Amino acid sequence: MGILNVTPDSFSDGGRFARRDAALRHAQSMLDAGADLIDVGGESTRPGAKPVSPVEELERVAPIVEALVRELGAVVSVDTSTPAVMRESARLGAGLINDVRALQREGALDAAADTGLPICLMHMQGEPGSMQQAPHYASVVDEVQAFLFDRVAACEAAGIARARLLLDPGFGFGKTLAHNLSLFKALPQMLAWGYPLLVGVSRKSMIGQALGREVEQRLAGGLALAAQATLAGVQILRVHDVAETVDVVRMLRAVAQAE
Repeated sequence: MGILNVTPDSFSDGGRFARRDAALRHAQSMLDAGADLIDVGGESTRPGAKPVSPVEELERVAPIVEALVRELGAVVSVDTSTPAVMRESARLGAGLINDVRALQREGALDAAADTGLPICLMHMQGEPGSMQQAPHYASVVDEVQAFLFDRVAACEAAGIARARLLLDPGFGFGKTLAHNLSLFKALPQMLAWGYPLLVGVSRKSMIGQALGREVEQRLAGGLALAAQATLAGVQILRVHDVAETVDVVRMLRAVAQAE
């Protein structure tokens, strides 16, 4: 899953792909490099991010989703918590809803149910503006599981079949480095929950904190985590550096398929 942020304030590439032509060029380059999905986001969820209005988010996202589907034939994931964006993106041909708030915004459950699309539910403690101020867990793996299973139950009550659901542990969302590392180590346990997993750690602060690297120096650490996630059996890797990650996955497959 290649990341396409059409926001002015994303932590890694804020503003670079906010214009339509730049966004499409970058999406095409990720597809050419081997991305299976393009994840379009119009609201930054980095630590300390400020919310945007539904109208503004829709104005950012809708034209890009439409162009990706019609002009590039891409399978589009929409990174949104906003019901109006879910509905319009589905109408324009999006293939997946990727919600960091796990359909907790008012109207999101009904909107997601009506689209008929697969949905990724992510765990986040708090909201982006404050989530990193003092995250605390008695047991991070157990509490992430409890939250996600509760959201699965809410989805089923809203008429969303379990087969439409993917889960994301939410690395970096209301978690310290120790929490993130414990979660990552527990990937095999989380895969045993019986749902496809999405993992997004590309260029995140957990890599920077573990290795002492700035954002532009986190590729090697991200590839190490991508390899570990792949070996654990994770189904979707959400990344900025598609070509390099595809090489990692292909190399691991080549070894696994050897006589």
